[in-house]
Amino acid sequence: MALHRLTSITMGVPNVAETAAYYTDFGLAPDGEGWFTTRDAGRQLRIVHAPTRRLVEVRVGADSPDDLAASASRLKRLGVDCHIADGALTAYDTPTAVRAILEVAPRPTQEPVAATAYNGPGRIERTDSRAPGVLRTDPVRPRKLGHAVVGTTDLDATTAFFRDGLGFKASDYIRDHGAFLRCSTDHHNILVLAAPVAFLHHSSWQVDDIDEVGRGAAAMLEEHPERHVWGLGRHHAGSNFFWYLKDPAGNFSEYYSDMDCVVDDQLWTPEVLEGAKGLFNWGPPPPPSFLAPEDLAALMTGIHSESR
Repeated sequence: MALHRLTSITMGVPNVAETAAYYTDFGLAPDGEGWFTTRDAGRQLRIVHAPTRRLVEVRVGADSPDDLAASASRLKRLGVDCHIADGALTAYDTPTAVRAILEVAPRPTQEPVAATAYNGPGRIERTDSRAPGVLRTDPVRPRKLGHAVVGTTDLDATTAFFRDGLGFKASDYIRDHGAFLRCSTDHHNILVLAAPVAFLHHSSWQVDDIDEVGRGAAAMLEEHPERHVWGLGRHHAGSNFFWYLKDPAGNFSEYYSDMDCVVDDQLWTPEVLEGAKGLFNWGPPPPPSFLAPEDLAALMTGIHSESR
């Protein structure tokens, strides 16, 4: 596909310093001007001030200026204004006020990480030594940004903006409630959710394996048990292992590993998932606060106050 990665996101929060400290604990490295880096993909998160927590910007890598022109043509057919300058296209999704920037950028590469050897029935792959996962002592550092989840007051319009305008592909849908969309080979890079107010639901960060999911979450919770939201579990849509935590602004952050990858679009058939099926295959059920964050009413009040 012409689009090839979610380059970065910018989140707006009322409490920048406190939220920045959280993402440093989470394993992202501060890099100046509000930016944080991952191990493999450089600057991928920026934290800026906003009256209420929200997704401010998404940046997406494209192959060439022709790809930007194609996106501009599709956006025009949707009635969405955009402009192209200095190798980047900028457009806004009206329901969420998210700024999307498509920029010509090289395709990402990741050095392969050695697969963890797991023993199983009739299969001994690791002998005379403890499992590597129990011997690791280094702090967990995410490899890359995987996806962002945005709540929207107009599911159809925001889905169309990313899919039919920018050029994302649909991987799966939650009937009447959500759309899993990809701009890379990962199962999803944006999940659009129906909501009573526009907000950032969560950001998701790739780690090596399930041990890193568990180690990362355990370290985050050691002195801050209140950060726990949901996990450990495995999703159906995307198939990935997950553990969700909550930052001081109220956004959720996810450690994940083993995400489905769609290399050949012709071989992948999107499903329309019903109810909770897309949320998890196994693990504890999601708490009510995951489905409807506790500050939604406050977000709605804050946004209405700002608009007056």
